[in-house]
Order: sequence, then structure tokens, then C-alpha cells
Amino acid sequence: MKAYVVGVGMTRFEKPETREWQYWDMAKEAGTHALRDAGIAYSDVRQVPVGHCFQASTAGQRAAYELGLTGVPVYNVNNNCATGASALMLARQFVEGGISDCVLALGFEKMKRGALGDGADGGDFATSPVARHYGIMAARHGFEMSPPTAQIFGDAAREHMERYGTTEAQLAAVGAKNHRHSAHNPYAQFQDVYGVDEVLASRAVHRPLTKLQCSPTSDGAAAAVVVSERFAEERGLGGRAVEIVAQAMTTDTEESFASGSCIDVVGQPMSREAARQVYERAGLGIHDVDVVELHDCFSINELLTYEALGMCGEGESGKLVESGATTYGGRWVVNPSGGLISKGHPLGATGIAQVAELVWQLRGEAGERQVADARVGLAHNIGLGGAAVVTLLRAARD
Repeated sequence: MKAYVVGVGMTRFEKPETREWQYWDMAKEAGTHALRDAGIAYSDVRQVPVGHCFQASTAGQRAAYELGLTGVPVYNVNNNCATGASALMLARQFVEGGISDCVLALGFEKMKRGALGDGADGGDFATSPVARHYGIMAARHGFEMSPPTAQIFGDAAREHMERYGTTEAQLAAVGAKNHRHSAHNPYAQFQDVYGVDEVLASRAVHRPLTKLQCSPTSDGAAAAVVVSERFAEERGLGGRAVEIVAQAMTTDTEESFASGSCIDVVGQPMSREAARQVYERAGLGIHDVDVVELHDCFSINELLTYEALGMCGEGESGKLVESGATTYGGRWVVNPSGGLISKGHPLGATGIAQVAELVWQLRGEAGERQVADARVGLAHNIGLGGAAVVTLLRAARD
């Protein structure tokens, strides 16, 4: 059974403590927009998977209750930075499996200012779920005082530079591109445009990464209504439907740790395998894709993901971004929303927000950031610890 996204919504992503609102207020805003976009009522929804990382156990129920008290099952999902896409994957599985005809995927986060910690939630670092990952990093690069997530990705960037000759300017080109894209996104946390030199000159976080190459902490929410083909036809939603052609989630394998490389530890093997599964199931490849929303938590991860998705060969991603192939006028437009670096990164909402952007692009509703003639979109959402989710979407008019 096919699954379709027929409604999406999100809040603006904002710096924590910008607004006096609670996570349930964010979820209500995003969920209401998604239901309205689909033209349905909350009473039509039969399941609600809800993604969040930093709220309490049943925060999903507290948020969903703002949309209605209908008694439907609510599931709390936490998969680190891949949480939003994980909630969406559950929604798709409910529909494709014939369990429910209409499912609402919600994701939200109310975060604290400052860099993310080590995943131990204030406890002993040794008990952190990502202690194995940081152990690989420390064995090769040591452990410094910079934020641990920036450090592990920054060390992956150093390895990429040493191994392939990638330059700091190529890394900065990712940040410059995504900040430029976000200037036309009203939902983005940042809408300022920076050149490569300005990105390079911004404050160092963990060399070679600078502040304008790092995603910020953010408050925000996103939602998507996923329905069956039958439901879409009965409600006359076919013209607004976007098909989830294929989707895959992978977790770490021995490959992630065997090499002792931060490039592998931060998830490139997971991403590569998820993409392979999606292409195989869909009968499509990266060269059929027009627009991509990928997980640029740091500029290096965008480059690593180009390679994992097959957009270029191993080690060629720096040259790819430098060539202009991943922006308007190039082969693909990557992160037209501004990506995590500029749109923002409220962990539980990020993966669903990526799909919201792709739905708008594939419907031709993205305004000034519209990718011309977009028919096929790909979303990539990854979390350390680890999970990688790749989703392939196609416009219903195809």
C-alpha cells in the first residue's frame, strides 16, 4: 500500500528563549497548520508518533492533546538528531502496513542555549549512549575543551582534509550556500547572507569548523499528515499528495568503528547504506533527484553526505560544492531551506521539517526559493548513536 504526505506545517525555528511558549504550543501550531493544509480534522487521525529528545517521557501526549482529546495512540520517539524522520517513518509504516489510513507525525524541541552536551544528560560520560563514538575520536585525536559534537565532526573534517585535500574554503562554501538559501525562507532561524570569507572569519568552534558552519540550538516544531492512497482518493486530496516512494533507516555496523576514523563514526557508512536501500526499493537513483534536504549539522557532514548519497566519488565532495553543482543553476539544489546550519536544528522537528520543505518544493509552493521543475526530492536525517533515515519523495502529478 502506498503512503502519501498530504499536509505539512511548521513553526518558525527560533533561538531558544526567544518566545514565551511551551513545547505543546509549538506542536499545536505546527500540527494545526498540517491538518489545515491537508483539509482534515484531528478526529480523522488514527495514530500519532511524536518525536522529541529533551522533554519528559509522555511529552508527546501533552503536545498532541492540544490538537484534540480523541483517545488515539500516541508514541514517543527519541532517536537523537534523527528523531523527526524516525517519527515520520513510523507514520509511513502504519499506512503502508494497512494499520491506519491517516497518521499525524509530530516533532518538536524546546532547547537550552549553548552547545549540545555529550549525550549523558548530566551523568557520567562513560554511561553516555555515544561514549563508544567519542572513545574512537579520543583515541585518534584526543579530547579537547570544545563542544563534543563539534569536536567529533571537526575531527572528521580534519581527516577529510588530510586524506583528500579538502580545503577550509570548500567547507566554508557549504555554510555560505546554506545561509544564502535561508534568506528566502520565512521559517528559518537565520536569514543573513554571508560570503565564504565571512564564514571563515567567524568564531572558531573546533578547527576547521567556524560558527557559521555549525547548526545552532533551536526551538521549533514540524508536522506531517501521512495517508493511504484510498484515503487521499476518498477525500479528493490527490492533487496535493506527495508520494513517499521509498524510505530506509539504518544503524551503526562494524564498519562505523573498525577503521578508527571519525568520518565513519559520525555516520557516513549508515547514510550510504540507507541511500542504497532507498534507491533499490524505488528503482530510482540520485540522478533522478532534483532537490535534497540533508543533515548539515556541520558543514563537513554535508560533504560526507554528498559522497554517501552518490552525488560524487569518495573525496570529491569539496570540489562538488565549490563547482556550484549543489545550488540553484547546478545539478541539484541542496538545502534550499537553509539546512540545519541556517534554518535551525530543534532535534525532534528537524527530519519532519526537511520533508515539509520538500513537499512545498514538489508542489511548486516554495516561493522565492522554489527549485524549477522539481519532481523528485530526497531527505536525509542522521543522529549519532546511531540512526540514519533517507526518504525519497515524488510529486503526485508524476
